[in-house]
Amino acid sequence: MSENVCVSKRAGGVTPFLVMDILEAAHKLEAAGHEVIHLEIGEPDFDTPECIKEAAKKALDDGETHYTHSLGLLPLREAICQDYHARYGVSVHPEQIIVTQGTSPAMLLLFSTILEEGDSVILSDPAYACYDNFIRFAGACPQRVLVTEEDSFQYRPQAIEAAMDASTRAILLNSPANPTGTQLSAERMGAIAKISDARGTFLVSDEIYHGLVYEGRDHSALEFTDRCFVLNGFSKLYAMTGWRLGYLIAPREFIRPMQKLCQNFFISAGSVAQRAGIAALTQAADDVARMKAVYDERRKYILSRIKGMGLFVAHDPTGAFYVLANAKPWAAKFGGSSLKLAFDILEKTHVGVTPGIDFGQGAEGFLRFSYANSLENIARAMDRLEKYFQDA
Repeated sequence: MSENVCVSKRAGGVTPFLVMDILEAAHKLEAAGHEVIHLEIGEPDFDTPECIKEAAKKALDDGETHYTHSLGLLPLREAICQDYHARYGVSVHPEQIIVTQGTSPAMLLLFSTILEEGDSVILSDPAYACYDNFIRFAGACPQRVLVTEEDSFQYRPQAIEAAMDASTRAILLNSPANPTGTQLSAERMGAIAKISDARGTFLVSDEIYHGLVYEGRDHSALEFTDRCFVLNGFSKLYAMTGWRLGYLIAPREFIRPMQKLCQNFFISAGSVAQRAGIAALTQAADDVARMKAVYDERRKYILSRIKGMGLFVAHDPTGAFYVLANAKPWAAKFGGSSLKLAFDILEKTHVGVTPGIDFGQGAEGFLRFSYANSLENIARAMDRLEKYFQDA
């Protein structure tokens, strides 16, 4: 880098998203003529349901190509309220919702609003790789609490309470979780909400994988407390990653401050995508059921194959579309580095997997497998990996 280029500490402190390094290396292999099977990316392989696309086409034909209200279209916010009431029996008002260009901007708005320099946010280890960077970018500090495979990667309320101090501003939940695919039980979520309320902190609940649950049911943090910020969106459940549509549910007193940030930094979410979101919530139930059934079939298959080749999965994941498997005996060959193991797997088998270290030290030596790919591709990937681990 040129000596004349000065990068801010804020930008320079952002760490790489390692799964993207794996993906970009995979793309180089593909450019060289190799076929790579992608199990590293958490992106639905399904096309967006037809009813959603038709709603977007109609919006274009009707000339809905202009700015919308900075909080989002009222019919969309009303549909979100109805969806949360139908699923969880909770009452949310449209004035509690900000619609954003994906869930990531919602996180940026949220953490910029509730965090001060020196604050801390409790999150699990392992957890979604980008949480740390959002928190640090807002001037705060992520406070990791270890969750273990023996405990199905669930938070222990007592461990959270032990980690809290005067700097703790919020506790971040993600259930069903990335990278583990496991769910937080209602009992534990309720206990964590009680701790949060008693200590005067907030719950931040990332519910982006809600609806993708194959055993039991998911629970919203709003069932247990009003001192809660909910992050959600359309990318995963409705196969709408490229549409960039998410939302944030918040206590009313925080909406205006976040709205001002939205007005200045983002203006509003896309008008056409918002019309598509209304159709997703009101018309796509059958499509979601179909996709979910396919995911479940893949989940059962990939679990049987992963366990059959000697990788360890203590508790079967029941949500999202991930399996986090213990590969420490093979990572030991690379000094315990799951990143080096993932690159070696990519080079030798042309299968992309995500190194556990991307999600925190608590997942070092693990590999994350995404089953957001066809059953045929998953089967071929498992054949390649089975040979790799037999020969290693």
